[in-house]
Amino acid sequence: MTVVPNPERKISALHQLAEAAGLQIVWEDALGEAHRVSDDSLVAILAALGFPADSDAAIARSAAKIADDSGTACAFVSGVASEAITLPPACGTPGAAELILEDGTREPIVLEAAGEGLRLPAIATLGYHRLIVGDLEITVAVTPPRCFTVDDAAGGRRLWGPAVQIAALRDDRSTAFGDFGTLAQAASAFAARGADALAISPVHALFPADSSRYSPYAPSSRLFLNILYADPALAGASPDAPVTDLIDWEQAIPERLRVLRAAYDARSDEVRASVAAFAVEGGGELERHARFDALHAHFFTQSGARGWQEWPTEYHDPAGDAVARFGAEQQDEVGFYLFLQWLAKRSLDAAQQAATGAGMALGLIADLAVGMDPGGSHAWSRPDDLLTGLSIGAPPDLLGPDGQNWGITGFSPHALQRTGFAPFIATLRAALDHAGGIRIDHALGLRRLWVVPDGASAKQGAYLTMPMDDMLRLLALESHRARAVVIGEDLGTVPGGFRPAMDEKAMLGMRVLWFERDEDGGFLPPERYDRDAAAMTGTHDLATVAGWWRGRDIEWNWDLGRTSRAADQAEDQAARGEDRTRLWDALVDAGVAAMPEPAPQDGDRVVDAALAFVARTPSMLAIMPLEDVIGAVEQPNLPGTIDEHPNWRRRMPEATDSLLDRPEVVARLASINAERKA
Repeated sequence: MTVVPNPERKISALHQLAEAAGLQIVWEDALGEAHRVSDDSLVAILAALGFPADSDAAIARSAAKIADDSGTACAFVSGVASEAITLPPACGTPGAAELILEDGTREPIVLEAAGEGLRLPAIATLGYHRLIVGDLEITVAVTPPRCFTVDDAAGGRRLWGPAVQIAALRDDRSTAFGDFGTLAQAASAFAARGADALAISPVHALFPADSSRYSPYAPSSRLFLNILYADPALAGASPDAPVTDLIDWEQAIPERLRVLRAAYDARSDEVRASVAAFAVEGGGELERHARFDALHAHFFTQSGARGWQEWPTEYHDPAGDAVARFGAEQQDEVGFYLFLQWLAKRSLDAAQQAATGAGMALGLIADLAVGMDPGGSHAWSRPDDLLTGLSIGAPPDLLGPDGQNWGITGFSPHALQRTGFAPFIATLRAALDHAGGIRIDHALGLRRLWVVPDGASAKQGAYLTMPMDDMLRLLALESHRARAVVIGEDLGTVPGGFRPAMDEKAMLGMRVLWFERDEDGGFLPPERYDRDAAAMTGTHDLATVAGWWRGRDIEWNWDLGRTSRAADQAEDQAARGEDRTRLWDALVDAGVAAMPEPAPQDGDRVVDAALAFVARTPSMLAIMPLEDVIGAVEQPNLPGTIDEHPNWRRRMPEATDSLLDRPEVVARLASINAERKA
């Protein structure tokens, strides 16, 4: 007799499995409209997560696997100092246990029954401790209640600083793009003019052999640095390349590598010894990354292979014999990339020292990209950390009706729990190693990630829940250890409860001028901005103040044939005209501007007023893109484009010192300083 499966029972079991794996079956868009993820999408995503669900039997096996994996909840727990911590019931029975503090101190402790779990008495000492319960060892992260704050760093002063694209910066040298040496000069220049912070673009490791991959938001690894930014001067080299308005990366990257190679070949015995010590300190992770860069250069040159998946199969295992032989045979090549990581770290440390040494309270604010290229170093050396077979993106919304697939991957929540969050902690430490602050790109990903199966459209994705509470606590701990503030990019469709969670941990949200509106579309006055936030005139993904006033972003959209809610460009520009009046009225009401309203082509007065407006907010940190400080019209990046817009290629017109000495810029900086001190 043939048994016909009950489709309702199958769907119910599938949904139960999806929820157990952390997938959100129903989600709400920006308008509050509910959407349900299709069963086909759930099956594809679950398969990528390692939980096959294409049959009743597979669903049952995957459900059992998740139940068995629940024991990994005892690998790691986190809690706030001086507050009791609840352990899952699988972590033992009430009674005597031993706590080994991070410094090695041993303390007897008694676990008590607490509902279905166990109660670990409050621990006052911050750090990563070990709890021994019978044969079980549990990592216990005891964290401060909140992150390190601007108040902690500056005693209540309201700070400000520019945001810069490192490659765009210029100094007195003839270089094709800015580097960490250029950044150090910019930090000194801004510190001398009252800035206490300098927000920078991501400095994560890219793919140096492939000069077409220069986007800072699709890194090979977030654990290591972009070696192209290493300051050749610290190795005794002097690059000499033509300075152009747009960076020609295809020419600039090979030329910079040539200069750095010459510095490597000429390195002194002292440098050799310093690099050797650096390699020992970096251990296996650093060695594997250097091998990856050497292998990538080899296979990219040989066959154009862009990622490790396109290498011969025997090189897919970083611990395999083929990779070991390559490392031995190509020791000099691997050594070159070790040297470059050493030089990049020295260069970036020097930039932070230049900032704080010149008086900045925070110095550099690092930018942590949301994910990594699946063909990069991290995915090759530590694939089990990541969401293999899934890409991160965004669901369909008003601005992107088809959704977004960013082509990058991120941490698997199951892997984080299994490894005691080691990859996340290492990533935070790498970003904070050289900075007084960190901006977390797409911070909403701490709560949930929109994941899309490889080969599927963004519409076929779903939200995957992340272990937010643990991650926020770890952020607080690492923030205090580095004495660095934390900014979370909380723009877009913000899930309920996320901003209150940020507030509880003293993470600064981003309050961007263009988005701070009332229910009628009017711009909020400065006093309505949150105190515990970073107030901004814009970001690298948005139009500059001068460009917005002129409607340059609208021109770009129509020139590229992009989607608009307007019938034509004239209608779009007419709507911008109404918005210009709203903005100017807000600037006048705030007392930073006066009538009459400037013409669309007259952006200077608008830039002056917008900078003063944001500086006047009670927000503890104000950040102004350098493009706004100098009144530039064009923005650094136009999201959703690749070659259609010169993303990450625009250069500043002059060296930073010269730009800041322009009369109109001097006046703007004086206004910002006055508003911040008021």
